[in-house]
Amino acid sequence: MAPSLGAAVLLAVGLSGCDQATGSHSKPESEPRVLVEKVHFAPENDIRSFVAAIRPRIETDQAFRVGGKVARRLVETGQRVKAGDALGQLDELDLRLQKQQADAELAASQTALEQSIADERRGADLLRKGWTAQAAYDRQRAAADEARGRNLRARHAVELAANALGYATLLADADGVVTATFIEPGQVVTVGQQAIRLARLAEKEAVVALPETFVNGVKSGEARLTLWSAPEKPYRAALRELAPSADPATRTFNARFSLPDADDKVELGMSGTLTITPNTGQPVARVPLSAVFDQGKGSALWTVGSDSRLSLKPIVVRRYGERDAEVSQGVDEGDEIVVLGAQKLVAGEKVRPTAQLAF
Repeated sequence: MAPSLGAAVLLAVGLSGCDQATGSHSKPESEPRVLVEKVHFAPENDIRSFVAAIRPRIETDQAFRVGGKVARRLVETGQRVKAGDALGQLDELDLRLQKQQADAELAASQTALEQSIADERRGADLLRKGWTAQAAYDRQRAAADEARGRNLRARHAVELAANALGYATLLADADGVVTATFIEPGQVVTVGQQAIRLARLAEKEAVVALPETFVNGVKSGEARLTLWSAPEKPYRAALRELAPSADPATRTFNARFSLPDADDKVELGMSGTLTITPNTGQPVARVPLSAVFDQGKGSALWTVGSDSRLSLKPIVVRRYGERDAEVSQGVDEGDEIVVLGAQKLVAGEKVRPTAQLAF
């Protein structure tokens, strides 16, 4: 019985081995399998975020309209001021002397004018009665006209001297906040030299640096600003100004966005996140980077036709991302494209497409 049992076991093992051998030596598939996915176009909705800084729309350097020695600086950096508040003051000694001199000149011209007018009236009366010559009267009238002109110049000189004395005190031209000071007491300044930098609080803006690939998208996009200090409330933002050329150092374009809904929580110098959603409306298809094939003639995609044969279609890539590419032209909705092994395929080759599984 033992030999018979052993023989049966060997026979079973042999038959199994023959079946396994037959299975392992079956005819291989002649058509290679490829992993494919269908092309789907959707409107471009590339939301981008940038770091923004709050800046005033108008920031001007206040300067004295007369020269002189600084007597006092009345504000500090960061101080809020209102229109008409004093920012600084010059030494008024020389300006007061100029004003007194102009007043004296005006008084003298007024006396001379009154005397000339009286002489002109007497001469006119004498000429009417025939007791004086026409030439004498003409000289009196010319002297009176000259006195009138001298008196007018003296009046203007008094006004100029008064204005200069008033300019010795630098006044804020609008409500704002002092962002920089350039003068100190004892310093001698010239006319127009920057003294106090004042940022107006009426209008505030968000300033961002945009990459050149996003310059066109920002013009038609919708922007929102969120402050880092108050992330719960977004603010509407509208593009007001875009630099015509890139910064030579950073190669970015400076953009300024107005904030029509800015309230007291939006302070100058704050930081925030500006989110821009382009509204281009152009449909794009996102395909894996591994599907894009380039033989030196431009980007292309391998597509599988209804006959399971491969064809290479040139495409237009709108933008490359970290994992995918945005295709705007070259393929149609529903086309099956090969997403792996693009460099090993041959045009016209027949393949067995396998859909990509989603996990």
